[in-house]
Amino acid sequence: MLMTLDYFYGQAGELFSFYRIPKALFQEPRFQNLSTDAKTLYGILLDRMSLSVKNGWLDEKGRVFIIFTIADVKRALCCADNKATKLLRELEEFGLIERKRRGLGRPSLVYVKNFSAESSNSRFKNRENHESRIFKSASQDPSKSRCNKTDENNTEMSETYPFHSEEADGMSKREQLEEYFSQSLEVDTLLRLCPDDEDTIYQIVDLLVDTCATNRQMLRIAGDDKPTEVVRSRFMKLNADHIRFVLMCLAENSSPIRNMKQYLLASLYNAPTTMQLYYQNKTNHDFAHGSQRG
Repeated sequence: MLMTLDYFYGQAGELFSFYRIPKALFQEPRFQNLSTDAKTLYGILLDRMSLSVKNGWLDEKGRVFIIFTIADVKRALCCADNKATKLLRELEEFGLIERKRRGLGRPSLVYVKNFSAESSNSRFKNRENHESRIFKSASQDPSKSRCNKTDENNTEMSETYPFHSEEADGMSKREQLEEYFSQSLEVDTLLRLCPDDEDTIYQIVDLLVDTCATNRQMLRIAGDDKPTEVVRSRFMKLNADHIRFVLMCLAENSSPIRNMKQYLLASLYNAPTTMQLYYQNKTNHDFAHGSQRG
């Protein structure tokens, strides 16, 4: 049904509130490949900046930040998860925002960048927040697998932890671990293959780093207290295939998880064993059905 609307008279147009989108985003050649939706989102983020200034949301360096999650993007632009994630990543790739992850379960800080002061060609490392997702458990749940304690003590306690010193080449132990897992888990590849799981991937990396950097002697995994060195050694043997397996299991789960951190710890710890059994059973099942058809 066509609505009958009135005309603007005089200064009536000024009664509206507006999102401000810099003209440069539409006029400068360097932004010609930036999507219109991403430009619109940048204007929305700029608008949110005024609220942050009013609330005194400044970091230790005096830089203004905002909190604007994927859920906020979805509400603002009426889009799906995949589109919201893509738009935020697009703004990062153009250097228009920078996201700083803060750890398990806490939303990232978003810094809206002043592109008039510097080139927007710089790229910033993705650091997404960790909105809580509702993870559900299933039959092939890797968090419920039990491993042979004798084997783990004999084989994994002998592994050498490669980051003994607090500082090496100017990097703290935590920074070394972040670099290690970024490479060993092929995080960039995981993000390309699993764009909808970006938040969870970063959440997993944070959890692995936190666990491996701890000074505690024992850690609780799947209801059992295990030596930290055993847990650390197993985590540092994980690769991208293990992470994809954990993501697959999470997507297929059907029961709410009460303690997401503990669930992920158990899932990651048991992933090597559970993944092997899962694919072995799947192969046996497919082979059996193939024989019956033959």
